[in-house]
Amino acid sequence: MPFGSLANWGATPAERRRAQPADTLLDGPVALFDRAVTVRAPAALAYRWLCQISVAPYSYDLLDNLGRRSPDTLTPGADELAPGDTLIVFELTEVERGRSLTGRTFAKSENLFGPVAATYSVEPIDENSCRMLCRIVVTSQGFRGRLKEFLLGWGDLIMMRKQLLTLKKYAERDALTLRAL
Repeated sequence: MPFGSLANWGATPAERRRAQPADTLLDGPVALFDRAVTVRAPAALAYRWLCQISVAPYSYDLLDNLGRRSPDTLTPGADELAPGDTLIVFELTEVERGRSLTGRTFAKSENLFGPVAATYSVEPIDENSCRMLCRIVVTSQGFRGRLKEFLLGWGDLIMMRKQLLTLKKYAERDALTLRAL
């Protein structure tokens, strides 16, 4: 199990217990990291913003996007993802349109991080709000696995928190604009 508070940011106990597609992508002992945020926007709009991670990382652009700003408007077609497409350091293995994206690190990324899997999802609360979640799954065997779990846990906590809050901000902004029309 991951180190204490590194394992969770924002996810409810029920969300943490819920199985995710990424849970089955790695062999051996694994650690689960859950990140979640409530978004005051319709799930369909939040999902479109979630798919923007196929365009840019939406966390700290100076660190993970070579200083280029992540777009603050939706990129047409960015939500037309399919298995085999890439986002950030993952190759998508499963896409449930309108709901979730699941992938595993591709070979070049695994050289740096080792095997990692993730599921990003959007779950409706009502017609005007939803939950945006991410589950990261990492191998956790032996001393190297536990060290990677610790380091990746901290790095992911910082970067993923920023990413989800940025996507939330843009989805909520766009939802307000749509309601005003």
